[in-house]
Amino acid sequence: MTKRKVIPSLRSLADQDRATAMKARASWQLFTIMAEFIEATEYLSEIRPAVSIYGSARLKPNTKYYKLAQKIARKLSDEGFAVISGGGPGIMEAANKGAHGGQAPSVGLNIELPHEQSGNRYQDIMLRFRHFFTRKVTFVKNSDAVIVMPGGFGTLDELSEVLTLIQTKKSRLVPIILVGTTFWQGLLDWFRDELLAMKLIGPHDLELIQVIDDPDEVRDAVLRFYEKQDAGKKKPVKAQDDDMFYL
Repeated sequence: MTKRKVIPSLRSLADQDRATAMKARASWQLFTIMAEFIEATEYLSEIRPAVSIYGSARLKPNTKYYKLAQKIARKLSDEGFAVISGGGPGIMEAANKGAHGGQAPSVGLNIELPHEQSGNRYQDIMLRFRHFFTRKVTFVKNSDAVIVMPGGFGTLDELSEVLTLIQTKKSRLVPIILVGTTFWQGLLDWFRDELLAMKLIGPHDLELIQVIDDPDEVRDAVLRFYEKQDAGKKKPVKAQDDDMFYL
């Protein structure tokens, strides 16, 4: 006979003050998450179409990728795409700076961190998040394309999340463009030589990614994607339920 496990709950705690405090903290956290979702929806639901640009906070204005991100953001903004970044320094600042000088809004989704993150001054719309979870959902929910510049763990996390959502059909298909052939080549080789070789992903999964270095070609790739979809009656317009990134 299998012995039944004893799994304690808050109700079983002898210290009722501790149980009450734990429930209060959890409730407060839930309310702050809800508040962040509501505020993001209020400010961004009509800001469409939009492109998210990911990349490192550590790349300085004199680096080639900072300058590339700024050019890409400006070109997309002038085509009517709002540009969404993390609101901080580095590539995020470059994206906001490029969009700020263009025709469409520059949006920053700022996160409270103990280091690195401080809001840049090129944001037309500035939102502040305490929770990575709500910030990440806001990014992908409002994105009609994703541009990924070189970055560290955070950038890789954002890239893998978008790929997973599209691969598992939990979201609609959007362009995913990696900028920096030299930077990304090792990762792409690993995808092909290890993940694909072991059948951990399928050949079509690699087709979700484009690698483009020229700002004009990045812009054209995004426009071309939606021109094709427009021919099939799927153009990114103001946010409707069936337009959202998540299905």
